[in-house]
Amino acid sequence: MITPLFIGGLGMQEVLLIALVVLLFFGGKKIPELMKGLGKGVRSFKEGMNDMGKEIEEEPEKKE
Repeated sequence: MITPLFIGGLGMQEVLLIALVVLLFFGGKKIPELMKGLGKGVRSFKEGMNDMGKEIEEEPEKKE
């Protein structure tokens, strides 16, 4: 079985326990808001990385 690097040796019981603790800590109504904010952050990060890649590709052209 292949395990993703970020999960490591966590089993299903540990993941469920973490999910339960997050649910109890934030409440059911806040979880969608947190995920929406996380999604916006990831999208912003990807856009920034794409912009940096474009700038790096354009830089040699400007020097010539």
